[in-house]
Amino acid sequence: MYDKRNKLSGEVETEARNYFKDKVYNTAVPRNVRLSEAPSHGVPVLIYDKTCPGSRAYSSFTMEFLNQDKLVESAA
Repeated sequence: MYDKRNKLSGEVETEARNYFKDKVYNTAVPRNVRLSEAPSHGVPVLIYDKTCPGSRAYSSFTMEFLNQDKLVESAA
């Protein structure tokens, strides 16, 4: 998870993007209390709180991942 308040998180993101280039997804999942609470309630975060920043980021990542997969399929 990405914590924008933490300088180290920003440095790691920069290094990963510089080294891996286009292999790094655009979506960063932020550190979020609701993400931490969901497992203790025994439910996925998308059910526990679908509007929290972490849930929205996971949804965004999912769409990004699926769209990338469609690009790879169409290239084949």
